[in-house]
Amino acid sequence: MFRYTKLSALREVGFWLIALVYLAPFYVLITISLKGDQEVFSSSPLAPPTAPSLDNFAKVLTATGNSNVVLGLVNSAIITAGSIVLMVLLGSLTGYVIARSTRRWSRGVYYLFLIAIVLPTQLGTVPLYIGWRALGLTGTTWGMILLYSGMLMPLAIFLYAGFFRGLGTEYEEAAAIDGATRSQIFFRIVLPLMSPATGTVAILAGLIVWNDFFTSLIFLGGSKSQTLPVAMYYYIGSLVSQWNQIFAIVIISMIPILAFYLFAQKRFIQGFAGGLKG
Repeated sequence: MFRYTKLSALREVGFWLIALVYLAPFYVLITISLKGDQEVFSSSPLAPPTAPSLDNFAKVLTATGNSNVVLGLVNSAIITAGSIVLMVLLGSLTGYVIARSTRRWSRGVYYLFLIAIVLPTQLGTVPLYIGWRALGLTGTTWGMILLYSGMLMPLAIFLYAGFFRGLGTEYEEAAAIDGATRSQIFFRIVLPLMSPATGTVAILAGLIVWNDFFTSLIFLGGSKSQTLPVAMYYYIGSLVSQWNQIFAIVIISMIPILAFYLFAQKRFIQGFAGGLKG
C-alpha cells in the first residue's frame, strides 16, 4: 500500500512549484489583457487588474481590413478542419495499403514518406508558389487545404502505417468470410479501430496548420482568405506598445486549439504511443 511520507510531500511540493512556473506566463497573459491602456504602464505586470475589462477583446474582435480577426478565425477553422479530414481519409487509406501489402515496393514507399518527414518543407516554397499561382489556387482556402494536406501527409501515413502493423487481421478475415467488400472492411471495421491514431493525426496536424504563419503569409497574404496568424501579424504591426490588445489577440488564438487538444488529449497519447510501438 502507498504510504504518504515526507519524501512524497517534498515531491508533491516540487511538482506544484514546477506547475506554477509553467502557469506564470499564462497568468501574466490574462492579467495584462484585462487591463486598460493606462493601467498597463502604471502597474506591475504581475499585479491583478484593479478594474478587469473585456474592452481589449472587443477592440480586437471588431477590427476590419487585413486585421479582421474574426474572419481569420473562420478561415483558420475551415482550412484546419478541411486539411484534417483530407489527411485522415487519404493518410489512413495509404497507410493501410502500405502496412498490409506484402510486395517489396511497399517498404520502399514507406521509407520515402519517412524521408519526406525529415526534409524541411520550406525548401519547396518557391516551386510550390509558382505552381499554385499557375493553377489559380493562391489566396484560396481550397488551395491551402490541398497544400497543407500534401505537406503533412507523410506524417499521417507514418502514424497510420505503424498502427496498422500492430493491428491483427482477424477482424478483417472474419468480415471477408461474411461477404464484406474491401471498402466495407476498411470503413466499417478497420478505421473505427484506428480512432487513437486518428486523434493523433488530427491534433498534430491541427496544431501545425492552425499555428502556421510562414506558409499562410506567402500564399494568403493580403487576400480575404488569410488565416488568424496572418491577421494577427497585420494587427500587431499596426500597434506600437498596446500590450493589452496584443495579449488579448494571443488569448483568442489559443482558445480554439487548446480546447480541441484538451478534448482529444487521451486519443493523442494512445495513438502516439501505439504508432511508435507499431
